[in-house]
Amino acid sequence: MIERIQWLGHSSFIIQGTPLIHIAPWRVTTSTFHPDVILIGHDHYDHCSQADVDKIRGENTQIIGNESVATIIPDTKIIRPWQSISLDKANFKAIPAYSPNDSRHPKADNGLGFVISIDYYDIYYVGDSQIIPEMNMLHPDVILCPIDGYGRLSAEEAIEVVNMLKPRWVIPYNWGQSGEEATPRDAQDFKDAIGGRAEVLLLPLTT
Repeated sequence: MIERIQWLGHSSFIIQGTPLIHIAPWRVTTSTFHPDVILIGHDHYDHCSQADVDKIRGENTQIIGNESVATIIPDTKIIRPWQSISLDKANFKAIPAYSPNDSRHPKADNGLGFVISIDYYDIYYVGDSQIIPEMNMLHPDVILCPIDGYGRLSAEEAIEVVNMLKPRWVIPYNWGQSGEEATPRDAQDFKDAIGGRAEVLLLPLTT
C-alpha cells in the first residue's frame, strides 16, 4: 500500500489503485488519467482550487467535501464529520480538522480530514488541523500530516500525534517548498525524532 501513495507537494496526494484517489489538488498538471475520487476538506484556496479540479476531473469523478467546498466546486457530494462514503473498494470517513489555538481553522468552519480505508489499510489524512481530542478515536496504519505549524500541526505536535496514534508509517507534508512551509532540515529532524516508533517517509515530489 505505502508505495501507492504519491506526494504532489504542499498538501496534495494521489493514492494509486481502484479507486484512484486525489486529495486536495493544488498546482497540478492536466492528466489523461482522471481520478475516481477527489477529497477536499475545506475551502482555502490551496486545498479547494476549482481550476486544479477542472484539470483532472473526468466525467465520472466524484468530489467529496464539506459544505464550503460545495459552494466552490460544482457537484460536490457533501460529507459531514464522522460520516462515511464507500466507493468501489474504498471507504472515506470524514474526520474533524480544526485548530483550537489558531483562528485560521476554527472548529465552526467544519473543516475535514479523512480516514481512507482501502485494501485492509487505514490512511489518516490530517488536513489543516492541530492536535484535537477527536484524534484519540483513530487507529490508522498510515498518517499523512502537516509539520509546518502555520495553523496546522507543527513538527513537535506531529510527533505527539504519532506517539498517540501509533501508526506504522508517517508521511509529512507542507515542507520543502517556499513560503510558510517547513524546511527540508525540519522534515529530516522530524524523521530523526520519531526514530523507530514509526517509519517516516520523506517522499519525493511527483510531477
